[in-house]
Amino acid sequence: MLPRWNLSRVYPGLESDEFRAAFERVTAGIAELRAEFDRRAIRRGDDARVDSGVAATFDALLARQNALAEDVRTLSAYIRSFVSTDSREDAAQARESELQQHLVELRKLGTRFEAWIGSLDVETLIERSASARAHAFPLRTAARAAQHQMSEPEEDLAATLAPSSGTAWAKLHGNVASRLVVPVVFAPGVGGERAGTTVPLPMSAVRALAHDPSAGVRRAAYEAELAGWERAAVPLAAALNGIKAEVHTLNQRRGWPDDLEPALFANNVDRATLGAMHEACRESLPDFRRYLRAKARRLGRERLPWWDLFAPVGGDGADASWSWENAAAFVVEQFGTYSPRLAELPRRALRERWIDAEPREGKRDGAFCMGVRTDESAVFLNFSPSFGGGSTLAHELGHAYHNGILARRTSWQRNTPMALAETASIFCETIVANAALRTARAAERLAILEHQLQGSCQIVVDIHSRFLFESRVFEGRARRELSVAELNALMLDAQRETYGDGLDPHALHPYMWAMKSHYYSTARSFYNWPYTFGLLFGLGLYARYREDADRFRAGYDDLLSSTGLEPAADLAARFGIAVRSPAFWRASLDVVREQIAEFERLTTP
Repeated sequence: MLPRWNLSRVYPGLESDEFRAAFERVTAGIAELRAEFDRRAIRRGDDARVDSGVAATFDALLARQNALAEDVRTLSAYIRSFVSTDSREDAAQARESELQQHLVELRKLGTRFEAWIGSLDVETLIERSASARAHAFPLRTAARAAQHQMSEPEEDLAATLAPSSGTAWAKLHGNVASRLVVPVVFAPGVGGERAGTTVPLPMSAVRALAHDPSAGVRRAAYEAELAGWERAAVPLAAALNGIKAEVHTLNQRRGWPDDLEPALFANNVDRATLGAMHEACRESLPDFRRYLRAKARRLGRERLPWWDLFAPVGGDGADASWSWENAAAFVVEQFGTYSPRLAELPRRALRERWIDAEPREGKRDGAFCMGVRTDESAVFLNFSPSFGGGSTLAHELGHAYHNGILARRTSWQRNTPMALAETASIFCETIVANAALRTARAAERLAILEHQLQGSCQIVVDIHSRFLFESRVFEGRARRELSVAELNALMLDAQRETYGDGLDPHALHPYMWAMKSHYYSTARSFYNWPYTFGLLFGLGLYARYREDADRFRAGYDDLLSSTGLEPAADLAARFGIAVRSPAFWRASLDVVREQIAEFERLTTP
């Protein structure tokens, strides 16, 4: 039995008095905040002067918003814990929809507060207010964001329409994808007890078969998956078209130069940094193709078809050493090699039942970690008994560690961009992977290397294909709606451009746009490249840790606590990292190149 999380420590249930009281406290808090904004005329003004009264108003309103944000975070996480583990939970779906309506009002107030800040002399405010000084970076960021606001009525209308436009399309994607059940046709002699039968499986289970040791099972799952996405493609294409059109229109009205710029701004990353990273990634594509060709040879193929991308090599590690109990114990042990504080985190997560690890029907695919309250998190997994399952556990617990470090910060100070949100998770995952490599036998070593290279290939090669795809979707959608066939063609073009001769060009995945939920967000367009940033930045930090562990430990937690308080380039500079130079990104990719070279050595007869 794999663990399911227990959030009854937060509220006893969706129908409990405690939950209802918390819900009412949030909705009342939003109404009271609106009344206070109206009373104080908090909106864009034409008087930039900051006197003691203005400073006091800022202090009071910021404190109220930070407190309200804490209540919202806990309430949202609690409801999401039901929706993500059982899409058929109608009561949770209803509560989520109801909460979203109230959060629209809160976002409107946030927009007004941002506009008010943008009309003030922010530097004088920082001089006059201790609270403003403690929030100097998010305050300056808000002032810059205010320059990209529409008029207040337009912003109000955009926020009001969001639940029935972009948010509704995103919800449609989540519900369709999580409820999609597809028939998998197992040929005679393939699939063990399922051989010669057709078995309906939820899409998350079908995708999990991509890791099966049997090539026949993997191909059957791939064909079933494509057929399943094809059946769902029309509504999902409508959702994607609707979301991208809305985002593009709003970006234009808000004065952004293009659709990428808001994502750079939100991640505290400049174009020079992104350009340097992408330059190094493009240079590495031939190396990843070497890995894919080596894997193809190992599997007895000339070219690797898509269904073999995740094929286990050197054994899948699915033995007792990577059972849930052993994987969890190994993570605790290896976290302890870094610090007692890091080791205590998984112990506490297990003890307090923060983790939901069991795959089941109605549960969404993938893995994530969400902050719940103070230093508590909830970790969502679909665990498989393999090194990959243990590695994912370490990754998500890294997010939980980061959440704990951020607990002493206010909500405004904790606003970590995606590009830096992967820092602790990649670092923790690397600790566990390197420890596993040190103790592995030859076949196990190959399996672990394969898992690492699978992940790196996805985060560098596949994510670059997603970046190209999303860029071209925005370009095309600016002119007109894109058909299912056109979306498929754009996806295949991006995959051929990045994977090159590493894959069989006739066996790719045209429906990746339908599968990846990241495309279906109005708030997080270009959600892809921050993962590449996170991987390579995390590897760079791990290299610094290996060079001088004591010095690294002395500054690492402070860096994690400051991820919402400085630009990425400034945080990186603390450890002597120059992210605007391709040299840093090349050095991180050199770690991957070494793994590819060893993989080639171990797979050469």
